[in-house]
Amino acid sequence: MSKPIVAIVGRPNVGKSALFNKLVGRRISIVEDTPGVTRDRIYGETDWNGRKFTLIDTGGIEPRTDSEILTFMREQAGIAVSHADVIVFLTDIRTGLTASDQEVAAMLLRSGKPIILAVNKMDSVGAVDPDFYEFYNLGLGDPIAVSAVHGHGTGDLLDACVKYFPPDDGVEEDDGRIQVAIIGKPNVGKSSLTNKILGEQRTIVSGVAGTTRDAIDSYFENETGKYVFIDTAGMRKKSKVDESIERYSVLRAQMAIERADVCLILIDAQEGVTEQDTKVAGMAHDAGKASIIVVNKWDLIEKDGKTMDRMRADVRRDLSYMAYAPILFISAATGQRVDRLFELIQYVNNQASVRITTGMLNSVLADAQTRVQPPTDKGRRLKIYYMTQAGIKPPHFICFCNDARLFHFSYQRYLENQIRGVFGLEGAPIRMTIRQKGDKED
Repeated sequence: MSKPIVAIVGRPNVGKSALFNKLVGRRISIVEDTPGVTRDRIYGETDWNGRKFTLIDTGGIEPRTDSEILTFMREQAGIAVSHADVIVFLTDIRTGLTASDQEVAAMLLRSGKPIILAVNKMDSVGAVDPDFYEFYNLGLGDPIAVSAVHGHGTGDLLDACVKYFPPDDGVEEDDGRIQVAIIGKPNVGKSSLTNKILGEQRTIVSGVAGTTRDAIDSYFENETGKYVFIDTAGMRKKSKVDESIERYSVLRAQMAIERADVCLILIDAQEGVTEQDTKVAGMAHDAGKASIIVVNKWDLIEKDGKTMDRMRADVRRDLSYMAYAPILFISAATGQRVDRLFELIQYVNNQASVRITTGMLNSVLADAQTRVQPPTDKGRRLKIYYMTQAGIKPPHFICFCNDARLFHFSYQRYLENQIRGVFGLEGAPIRMTIRQKGDKED
């Protein structure tokens, strides 16, 4: 089943990012005593009492503001609230109950979601600050005293959150189904592709609109396998300016990418690769997701014998960091080559799941070093002792060497290419960690 989602919201500078970092156990959000530092939503995975869940840190909600940045942050938090199973409403004992807190509380109550009221910066132990009791006036039940700095009260807070999680049915999401995110900027044909897939060649199809997310998950099964297509369409807000449209496309694509096994990155054949396309593709790459570059609306292009080759070269140039991703030219409108997507999805998902034995890896490593010697610096040569695979999806390799500073990026890229040359791994980004002698293995 999907992991429950907990969103931390509140007005600016009440300590949301500090609490987020404390709960996920590492410093992800930037913590600064300045309102507005966290503008985008930030995600982290954590667990409590055996339940894994996703935590979202949001920018501060400022109910009334003319500032474009603060308005955007409020919209961001609103999206987080709409996706959340539980909302942690964070307030600040040092400023006390404010009018903004009351307005935020009213906004959250309208969402109909479970709300846990937390009062932050209760850093002292012993007698409770009398101002704590005024937060009962928000009408959100018993507040929980927490200290994001010291961790006081976080256990009680998480206990309260878990009570509202959906029942754990014990079913893992990867029951043979491949989660496929269809991503891209607005108007590249995401919905058209989803509709084409679901409307033809189907054996089992069901569309389930998630109550906690605005993307629609559609289950689809055919002779090639089982899939869940995550359509991120419907993201355009026509009342907003173009810049806001672009922001929303990125935000909702991020939600889909995090849940996906494979990303279909849609490009408009008429426009080619745009700056927005590079942003969306870059998110899939950074998330380590297996990816396929899908050039849509191919039926609208006037062609000669070399049109496809030229377009492929242009895509490779503009998305040079995704040289591993196969490119498929389709038309969602006519169905041209859409049927080839299924086998390609299966292929790149399998490639991202490949496990290579340490012996085979080191055989490739030895051959690679014979062909091209490791670099030197000031008379000292890089020595690579051995390589091992640490994980899959994406394939993650660890190289142990004498001095990580000598391991130039160019030689790392060379080794990646040698690995791909032998094992393929098409469609999957490769992660490589460099460790020098004396480093501890995690």
